[in-house]
Amino acid sequence: MDRRKRKPALIKKQMDFREPGKTAEKILAAARKVFAENGYSGTHVDEIAARAGVNKATLYYQIGDKDTLYANVIHQVLGNVAQDIAESVAKADNPEEKLKIYINCIASAVDENPEIPPIMMREMASGGTHLPRVVAEDMASVVTILLGILEDGTRKGIFVETAPFLIHMMIMGTILFYKKGAPIKEKQLWLPAALKSRDKKLKGSLGDEVGRLVLRAIKK
Repeated sequence: MDRRKRKPALIKKQMDFREPGKTAEKILAAARKVFAENGYSGTHVDEIAARAGVNKATLYYQIGDKDTLYANVIHQVLGNVAQDIAESVAKADNPEEKLKIYINCIASAVDENPEIPPIMMREMASGGTHLPRVVAEDMASVVTILLGILEDGTRKGIFVETAPFLIHMMIMGTILFYKKGAPIKEKQLWLPAALKSRDKKLKGSLGDEVGRLVLRAIKK
């Protein structure tokens, strides 16, 4: 079958899943856990169906094949994140506040969707081998918002000129590795107590702390 003929159906399903029905939501919730645990290559539709308590026929009817399911699992989160960031940033009056909001929205999304970071980190490690087009578009939408914030700050003489994708990676990398590395650090009993305790003295939330660090790096 011509893959181009399947694309509209894929996009329609993804849009519908902003408010999925109960069965579809069960399937998506199960899929997020399995993809997070096993990655794309190690995930089998049979396991997702079993965890969701449905048969494969129901899974295919509700969502589609493995590729469609994978795309929807990530797009459901990142599409909403992009919209939330755009709406929140629009309410701020200056570039500094906009950047703080941008960072806090990302930190909140990581907290609220713990399965997505391991999925995306595997994609990064593999060079985006299985990254769906719609997810890449979601990511581009997020970075485009950051581009607007940075350009506005540069025009107003607040920020130095920087590469938006580099700043985005600073934000994402710091949040993801800090959160995923915390349990590993706690297991290392040989680490000095002073080092561990220092990390517990953040002045605010992780998003606030990352915001302060990024602003120090890019402000004139």
